[in-house]
Amino acid sequence: MSPANDRFGASPEAIRAHYDLGEEFFQLCIGPELIYSCAMFDEMDDLAGAQLRKLDFHIDAARATGARRVLDVGCGWGALLHRLVTHAGVGSAVGLTLSPAQARWIRRCPRREIEVLEEDWRDHNPSQPYNSVISIGAFEHFVHKGLDETQRLEAYREFFAFCERVLVAGGRLSLQTIAYTAPPGKLDPFISEKIFRESELSLAWEPIRAAEGRFDLIALRNDAEHYIKTLGCWQRNLKTRRSEAVALVGESTTAEFMHYLRLAAAAFKLDVVCLLRMSFVKRSQRSGHGSDIGAFT
Repeated sequence: MSPANDRFGASPEAIRAHYDLGEEFFQLCIGPELIYSCAMFDEMDDLAGAQLRKLDFHIDAARATGARRVLDVGCGWGALLHRLVTHAGVGSAVGLTLSPAQARWIRRCPRREIEVLEEDWRDHNPSQPYNSVISIGAFEHFVHKGLDETQRLEAYREFFAFCERVLVAGGRLSLQTIAYTAPPGKLDPFISEKIFRESELSLAWEPIRAAEGRFDLIALRNDAEHYIKTLGCWQRNLKTRRSEAVALVGESTTAEFMHYLRLAAAAFKLDVVCLLRMSFVKRSQRSGHGSDIGAFT
């Protein structure tokens, strides 16, 4: 198990060590929208437009438009939550994060349709089911290094069991994650030791295997080229505004972050990792699992 907790994935402390560097710093690098995941580019898109395209892709994949309740697992600074309620007509958007800084950022402009919880998905027990679940980038933190295949699949199956439990019958799940293309998947240890401590990527097939019996896979994309382009945009942003970044977090942290962006881009270019966008539908109710309504009474 993780040295920081009794679960398979990264601890809240490890998450905060990276994601709580400060909104001002991240805005310099990833943009004022604070969307820290692979964008989805069209030929004419700039980074901001490509990030909105990505959000809308997941909203469509999860059939979240007009939904009563949608859950965002690993909600970051809330860009998807706001997109859900301002453009997709969602009645209630709930976000889960382990970063108090991210939660405070979302709450600075409160909306009655948005609720953010500083809560692990394993501890989330909603009183009402969700129509859709979307998770962008959080899956990358669900296991830590040193686990064997059986342990990794156990951790991932726990996530899909959670999604099955909180979704209505026929509910959709849209998932985005970086994954290794093949074993042995090894990134430069700098990333796991300095940037994403206590986190390890899945192999590309593991999310699909872990979902078996609970969800049917509807669509799968490998958008590695989109992440190479996204990382290039972030590198240029940070290089252009390096002096401001140094003033905020120091020379060492700025240099480490730039090094991480270069290593990540190289991993995609060398086909060590891929970027998966997957959409699933909850399987029809099977005997022995109880009713969807009964789980929330």
